[in-house]
Amino acid sequence: MKKLENGLTLYHGSYCVVENPDLNKCANYKDFGRGFYLTTSKEQAKSFAKISLTKAKARGDVPFSEKFAHVSFFKVKDIGELNTFAFETADVDWLHCIVSHRKESAFSDIRKSMLKYDVISGKIANDDTNTTIVAYMGNVFGSMGSEQADKMCISLLMPERLCDQFCFRTDKSISVLEFFKSEKVSLD
Repeated sequence: MKKLENGLTLYHGSYCVVENPDLNKCANYKDFGRGFYLTTSKEQAKSFAKISLTKAKARGDVPFSEKFAHVSFFKVKDIGELNTFAFETADVDWLHCIVSHRKESAFSDIRKSMLKYDVISGKIANDDTNTTIVAYMGNVFGSMGSEQADKMCISLLMPERLCDQFCFRTDKSISVLEFFKSEKVSLD
């Protein structure tokens, strides 16, 4: 897992170029809460860009004829004043944090404890892992939060294969991101 540091290049996949991230446009109930999500994996950003374009077409935000999504590139600068938290691995604490942000009634103490952070980073629970997370939240592996359910869910997620994500949750954190270019991503 890469650490957030000055000079780090991060990627954001979307149906459009994002030069100036706006937290008001960010969705709730994401892995680490509402925020602007980026990754060190350009391939992961490309995948998200394609998914974003498909969803934007379904909402009517872009014409169905649109054939390109976009990956926006950012450099991180001047992080000294940010309050950050990093999950080093996909463990029980990481799992409970993700579930607390996806399901309002779960692990509310964890969600509240994360409010003080400008940036939260850790492994990404992407579309490939969503079925497992939903099953966990539905108590399929045992009671959510039990040792049995936690172990089963994490073993099924195969944490060693998960990419990283950085959630920039505050305007202060957004201010350290410097857009420097974008690339088109073909749906083909």
